[in-house]
Amino acid sequence: MRFDLSRRTALRGMINGAGVAVALPLLDVFLDGNGVAMAATGAPVPVRFGTWFWGLGVNPSRWFPTTAGPNYDLKPELAPIKPFQSKINVLGNFNVMLDGAPNLPHVSGGPAIRTGRALTADRGLPGESFDVTISDLIGKRTRFSSLEVSAIGDARNSLSGRGGGDLNSSETTPAGLYQRVFGTGFKDPNSASFTPDPQVMARRSVLSAVADQRQALNQAVGAADRQKLDQYYTSVRQLENQLDVELTKPQPLEACLVPRKVSADLPVNGEIETVMLNHQLMTDLLVMALACDQTRVFNMMFNNGASSLTRIGSTVTHHQLTHEEVLDNKLGYQPEATYFLTKIMEAWVYFVGALDKVKEGDRTLLDNTIAFAHSETEFAKFHTIDNIPMMTAGSGGGRIKTGIYVDGQGTPVSRVGLTLQQAMGVPVDRWGSKSMETNKRLGEILA
Repeated sequence: MRFDLSRRTALRGMINGAGVAVALPLLDVFLDGNGVAMAATGAPVPVRFGTWFWGLGVNPSRWFPTTAGPNYDLKPELAPIKPFQSKINVLGNFNVMLDGAPNLPHVSGGPAIRTGRALTADRGLPGESFDVTISDLIGKRTRFSSLEVSAIGDARNSLSGRGGGDLNSSETTPAGLYQRVFGTGFKDPNSASFTPDPQVMARRSVLSAVADQRQALNQAVGAADRQKLDQYYTSVRQLENQLDVELTKPQPLEACLVPRKVSADLPVNGEIETVMLNHQLMTDLLVMALACDQTRVFNMMFNNGASSLTRIGSTVTHHQLTHEEVLDNKLGYQPEATYFLTKIMEAWVYFVGALDKVKEGDRTLLDNTIAFAHSETEFAKFHTIDNIPMMTAGSGGGRIKTGIYVDGQGTPVSRVGLTLQQAMGVPVDRWGSKSMETNKRLGEILA
């Protein structure tokens, strides 16, 4: 089969006598040389994975424990986690190796943690984030391979993606998250009746209908375009997997309680009081999305890296305070900036507690989850990216030990990503790039 390639090229086939077309991504071949043109069924309880991000770090001397190992001490800014200390690991003294790349303030740290690579551009990711790698393994049989959420209401607030400048867009409102998960297409797993959606049936198996043309197209383009097509086909396959799920009666799930619809009139802004409320609502929805097996992978962004959080009646942002507020010599820290960190830790505890409230047999949803929390800097005033604060909550169904402070002793932060992937069953022995390439997992917490 021969292709006359142009930007209008599409793969065409037939399904049940009806014509279908699969549009193509923007390939190099279209451009000029400059590139400008469950329990009830005996099935095992699923293990989930997710991330929780907060911006602008901590006051290190008031947050990190003193001694490594179990029963770690709780400094004032870490004290809010006390009710769940036995289920939370704290990770410190892991370093980001830049290998000559610039330290882009509030930008470099997060992508390095998520990809094991130094960021060289001021946007996107330098490689695939490990949550995407994990979702490719455990997210194929749910409606959503992953769910991304931004409590501060910014769709671009994301650290999840396959690299190449693209990021998975975040849901920005509780009402939007509700509609996406529990609106059209949701099937209650505990309902006695189940009727497949005819529209879903008509959309399935599109790639199979154009298989011969896909093979011919791959032979007609160069290596760079083949890589783009592979990524594109992966996304389409994920969609087909999700369509298959929608056509299959879900297994009953005792923990699944369909939430009430959320009002679309709630405000969305950077005021900490608003963000805290939206975070609580989105957390409750996300927890039920997990309990109802709509997804097994999530990414919750509490605020953004250069935090734009404010307080009611003030236009001064959290970010401004970390740089402009005078250090209180008696206290030893910036009290107004630290107020935001206090609220952030309260939000993290709410998130952990919401997971822990949901019972799944003799465990909780938290026990069957690994939630990885981190910031993008250690001390925001100086943009430090070594010793970025990190935590894990939950044991992933017994895959990791909990209640431990791990001292990384200056080793690459990529050891954390390697360990999380191995705990979730990803067959990877080495991970990261250049100085952050490592095969040393965190033996202290792997069960």
